[in-house]
Amino acid sequence: MNKWFKLTVAVMVAMLCFPFVLPSGASAPSCGPWCKQYDVVVIGSEVEGILLAKAAQDEGLQVLVLDPREAPGGQLIQGEMLVLDEPRDKSKNSLVQGEIKRLYDGYNNRKIRKLQSFQKYYAGLTKQLPMRNGIRIESVETTVRNGYESIQSLTYTARDGHAYKVQAKYWVENTDFNALTSHLKVKRIPGVETVFKSKSPDYMAATMILKFKNVNWGQLHDAVLKDYPLTNVAKKYGPNTYVDWNFGTGFSNITAHYKPQDEQLMLRGLNTTYQQNGEVVMNALLIFDVDPSDPESVRSAMDKAMKEAPHVLAFLRKHIPGYSKAELNGFPEYLYIREFNRFETDYVINYKDVMSGRMHWDNVSIGGYPVDLQGTKSSPYGITLGKPDRYGIPLRSFLLKEYDNVLTAGKNVGATAQAYGSVRIMPNTALAGQTIGIILGRERDKPLRSLSATDFERIHEYLKRDYKIKIRG
Repeated sequence: MNKWFKLTVAVMVAMLCFPFVLPSGASAPSCGPWCKQYDVVVIGSEVEGILLAKAAQDEGLQVLVLDPREAPGGQLIQGEMLVLDEPRDKSKNSLVQGEIKRLYDGYNNRKIRKLQSFQKYYAGLTKQLPMRNGIRIESVETTVRNGYESIQSLTYTARDGHAYKVQAKYWVENTDFNALTSHLKVKRIPGVETVFKSKSPDYMAATMILKFKNVNWGQLHDAVLKDYPLTNVAKKYGPNTYVDWNFGTGFSNITAHYKPQDEQLMLRGLNTTYQQNGEVVMNALLIFDVDPSDPESVRSAMDKAMKEAPHVLAFLRKHIPGYSKAELNGFPEYLYIREFNRFETDYVINYKDVMSGRMHWDNVSIGGYPVDLQGTKSSPYGITLGKPDRYGIPLRSFLLKEYDNVLTAGKNVGATAQAYGSVRIMPNTALAGQTIGIILGRERDKPLRSLSATDFERIHEYLKRDYKIKIRG
């Protein structure tokens, strides 16, 4: 009896001390008795993957979000990329659909303009999602199944210093720095070096969003209005210069004369949103050669941008109407990372697909935005390669080619460098994320790769009927 008592105590001590979490319900033979199981594990907290996670959870799946960043929200919240680009077709109709339309509706009617409002929106998406921030991936265990690599489990260290192990049916890369895919056997899709003939690999510039207060937006608006028609405005201020009571763009004829203090930075044409009460957010300060997978590279870039900001402010005060009394209004916690490594998916969207308006039998989103490639260090001014009409974005462009259970989200979409200039816009891949989450839940008994054209006819029907999402070609 004493022996059994000692054994029981030993087991209880092990349960208290062992850092892995025992799953509720069934055991996980291939993962171990202390391993937690999920249907979907999302790595990273960018909004596109969060929409996937929320949609999957809403359909009854067990979901976990593991975020290597110390705070959630990525580009939208930590990077404060609050200047929202809106995809439209050639008839100027908005293509924003699904849950993300709620954000855009609030943005366009001025109810969601300041960071606190964006934070409230994001918190509404995540409030029911189990999420751990500040984790570090230690190892990824894989095997080969039916000719594909397959993730069996992932071990991570949490803030408490303990190691935890999780197993999932599907895994999602949802970071802007390859937190998951850097551990996998994958093939990189050639990037903008194929367009600009630069070093390989190369990436579009990152941006530090600039924030201002005490801007006289009415003065800016009236100054530009006095120079109408738009042909005269473009001649004076530069192409695509436009200001209404909400947004202001252009002024490249002026910003071209700005000389940065550091050659890693450049002030391009302005892309601004008026947040009301004299506050403005600006997407304009480019930072070249930032490696988002290297914390020191990110820290250095942010330091340089913050040191540059007062010089930008002085330039704007002198040269841009309405900014004569402007002041800096703080800094974001992170950068806007436009591009990093993308890896081959079952289908890689190409430039012809985008420009021809090609639709796919497995559409999970409808995209549409100018093919906008921002500059690199060697080609700082970037290039626009056309303005497509609406086009399809297929599920296959989110299925990592070599793996049977790894999905990509957001800027990790499978697209060539040229096509990526359009596909990358957040509403395009946000809708895809939500759609994929719905499909994961409603088609849970079928592997995603097994879904046929006939299945997608049915899927597109219930997406339209039950979610008001129209993505059929």
